[in-house]
Amino acid sequence: MRSRFSAYATNQYDYVLNTYTREKQEGLTIESLKQSADGALWFALQITPPSVQEATLDTVEFTAFYFENKSLFQLHETSNFLIEDNQWRYHDGTLHDDCGKIKYGRNLPCLCGSNKKFKQCCATKLR
Repeated sequence: MRSRFSAYATNQYDYVLNTYTREKQEGLTIESLKQSADGALWFALQITPPSVQEATLDTVEFTAFYFENKSLFQLHETSNFLIEDNQWRYHDGTLHDDCGKIKYGRNLPCLCGSNKKFKQCCATKLR
């Protein structure tokens, strides 16, 4: 999951495409991935540790934060992965209801985990 986030953050859409399952790759192109992420500046990823009862090796819950049009957004998803060719590959996911534009206090700790205030860290990317 972290490598896919990093690939989106650095516009490495060939990597993103290659980390989908073969079934899902058939309907995607590097250009379509690029267009879907166009204008988004991905800057923070939080992976939710599973509880003992929910723990499965093929499911990851995460929240990714990004800026778009000078606004803050979050993508909260539970992702499903499959093993193909001895590698974990993203298959699909379920979006949570809290996806979309969010408000976050300027004086709260930054979402990236830097221990700085948001206004002194990642919020400067909005300027």
